[in-house]
Amino acid sequence: MRNSAQALVLLIGVAFAAVAVAQSTATGFPVRPIRFIVPNAAGGTTDLVARAVGQKLAEGLGQQVVVDNRPGSGGIIGTEAVAKAAPDGYTLLMGTIGNIAISPHLYRKLAYDPVRDFAPITQLAAAAYMLVTHPLLPVASVKQLVALAKAKPGHINYGSAGSGTGSHLSAELFKSISAIDITHIPYKGGTPALIDVMAGHVQVMFNGIPSSLPHLKTGRIKALAVTTSKRSPAAPDTPTIAEAGFPGAESTSWTGVLAPAGTPAAIISQLHGEFARVLQNPEVKTRLSADGAVPVGSNPVEFAAYIRSELAKWGNVVKASGATAN
Repeated sequence: MRNSAQALVLLIGVAFAAVAVAQSTATGFPVRPIRFIVPNAAGGTTDLVARAVGQKLAEGLGQQVVVDNRPGSGGIIGTEAVAKAAPDGYTLLMGTIGNIAISPHLYRKLAYDPVRDFAPITQLAAAAYMLVTHPLLPVASVKQLVALAKAKPGHINYGSAGSGTGSHLSAELFKSISAIDITHIPYKGGTPALIDVMAGHVQVMFNGIPSSLPHLKTGRIKALAVTTSKRSPAAPDTPTIAEAGFPGAESTSWTGVLAPAGTPAAIISQLHGEFARVLQNPEVKTRLSADGAVPVGSNPVEFAAYIRSELAKWGNVVKASGATAN
């Protein structure tokens, strides 16, 4: 059922792409290069996805799409730049679970509002976190992990890519749903955290699938579950967190495209159609698959509703956990 719904969303997006051709003539958009701001450093997963998508977008629009990396402050710097940009369709933002759904709850004073200051275009993709453990931890399932944690409250440590990150808050959501006490050890990035899981310095982590898979194959870590509502194509033998007995602990690392608020509806619709077309491209699908992600292509109304739901969800998790920004 989920696959059918996803396919329907993508087909609707393709239909939007056909309409976009007519709208392009009517609006005269675009007549110059488009700046695609990525609030993350070059070379990372979000940047690579933006470049793959941007290249195909440029081919469809007939104008250059320039990926502009603006890292810093957990994605805030680049996000603020788009919020303040002219609402003409020539400045776009790569939105993520971090800068759109989590940061507004971690920072008291932001120069942007994730709902008021942006016009959603489409959710590009969604990826699961993977619950992994050190191979010598005596558990073979999520239920066994929970039982061990309840038998030894506070004795199991979990690593994360940093306080307030998606990997941290995914673990906090799981803690809340499973009613266990495990201790957070924040790192400066996912890689050093995963290294310490493999070394046994911490026992558990919610990590990205791409960086987990090579170490699963060599037996340096074990996978207990993925956090999305359906199994990941990149790890089809790994159960979902709900299948493992803990519905409600689902979390998704997602990306999407937004424009400044006030961007004309015709341009938003045109851009959505183009992005939906891009997500059907085999090269783009391959790029997303390499990151353990699946294309989404939701329309602007659907993406706006999803952002609101994510803001509410992670706001509750941040409040309950007492998480703060690094």
